[in-house]
Amino acid sequence: MPNRNLVIAIDGPAASGKSTTARLVAERLGYTYIDTGAMYRAVTLAVLRNGIDPADDSAVSALARNLQISFLRDPDSGELHTLLNGEDVWQQIRTPEVTRNVSAVSSYSGVRTPVVALQQQMGEQGGVVMDGRDIGTVVFPNADLKIFMVADLGARAARRHVELQHQGAEIGLDNLAIELSERDRHDSTRHHSPLRKADDAIEIDTSGLTIQQQVERVIELVQQRGAEQNAASVPE
Repeated sequence: MPNRNLVIAIDGPAASGKSTTARLVAERLGYTYIDTGAMYRAVTLAVLRNGIDPADDSAVSALARNLQISFLRDPDSGELHTLLNGEDVWQQIRTPEVTRNVSAVSSYSGVRTPVVALQQQMGEQGGVVMDGRDIGTVVFPNADLKIFMVADLGARAARRHVELQHQGAEIGLDNLAIELSERDRHDSTRHHSPLRKADDAIEIDTSGLTIQQQVERVIELVQQRGAEQNAASVPE
């Protein structure tokens, strides 16, 4: 393992497996996991609760500037819960309504600027695994290790379907595939911090991989990067 705390950035489209993998990798390394997607979902939840049109850039951005978003680890389950103005909204931010609107809300510079600043503050000391869509390109362009996870649309829709079933929501696979495809288009073409692979990111196709296989692959890459950095720090 590396002899110093690294910043590990994992990017990719929705349901590519990045969040679960990032969390488990952080546990293995003893690092802090930062779910950046949950932060934008919390903003989206606040927008919906306040009756603000998610398409209203000005109103959404004004609200975002006055929100407090933080994380709290459940001492029993170990799960990282998202707090919105001190309220645990861990379950509320995963509803289909929030999912449908988070791409629009997270596309505004007035939302991304304060959230990115908070993410950078959280990770500035290293020892973090952070997942999202712009971690390796915008939040931490100098991250020690950048990974870009992809998966075919069918695999991603199936994963999201299982996730929603666990939440008691029923949405057909075809509809999920359409929603994911639309979110891909929106995230990749937005003006501010679009979803894209960093030039120095390592791509992992998770279509046929289990979560455990994804975790092991990332751990291998962390070990390799740590070995490279350790060797580079040894004086000749």
